[in-house]
Amino acid sequence: MSEMMSEPLQGDLASAFARCFRGGDGERVLAHLRRITIERRPAPDCSEAELRHLEGQRHLAAYIQ
Repeated sequence: MSEMMSEPLQGDLASAFARCFRGGDGERVLAHLRRITIERRPAPDCSEAELRHLEGQRHLAAYIQ
């Protein structure tokens, strides 16, 4: 995303993320996202496109966390 957000808007967004993922269900969802993205190890013979896709997923999961 190339648009710049103002500082108050970023704070509001961070608070909204925190509310969404608070509690047991939110923690389970974050753990699942971590398992299928950040902790995932691709096969040695995976394609460059697969690696790029996984890196995009990892970036998004890290951003949400």
